[in-house]
Amino acid sequence: MPLAVLLVGLTGSGKTTVAQFLAGHGFVRLSVDEEVHRRHGRYGVDYPEHTYFERERPAVEAIRERFVKELRAGVDVVLDHGLWRRTDRDAWRQAAREAGGHPVVVHLPAGRDELLRRLAERNRREDANALTVTPEALDDFFARFDVPAEDEEVIVHTGDHDALLAALAAVGRGQG
Repeated sequence: MPLAVLLVGLTGSGKTTVAQFLAGHGFVRLSVDEEVHRRHGRYGVDYPEHTYFERERPAVEAIRERFVKELRAGVDVVLDHGLWRRTDRDAWRQAAREAGGHPVVVHLPAGRDELLRRLAERNRREDANALTVTPEALDDFFARFDVPAEDEEVIVHTGDHDALLAALAAVGRGQG
């Protein structure tokens, strides 16, 4: 049964770094931000910031279709997308199960000061994963974030990628 790793964390928490690491270990990486960038260009440059969510919706659906296709083919996937809301995580978990996959939530917790430090660096970049985030926007993100609950089969990622890989391997072996 293929694994469906659902990364959960606020902007700047390290989801893309973890997803890229897992891609280097055989997972197919699916990135909503990169799909939006591929379709529409740079956030706030090639299209107005306030139109992001209407542009994101079709990208999420395209990624979901590929997510299901890869899992049905028996391929491990990692979803590089924030999944801030429990309802969104529930929907992706259900999609994974229906496609024959085993969903695993990986939470990347990070405090406000650390996120602000990371975002200050990232805000200077212009790639698909560098959406500019202000401190005020980050506060809004925290207010809208549902911290994963214990019943979500959560692995808390502490920054040790090898430990994460070992934890995922253990989940994979325990699938029955």
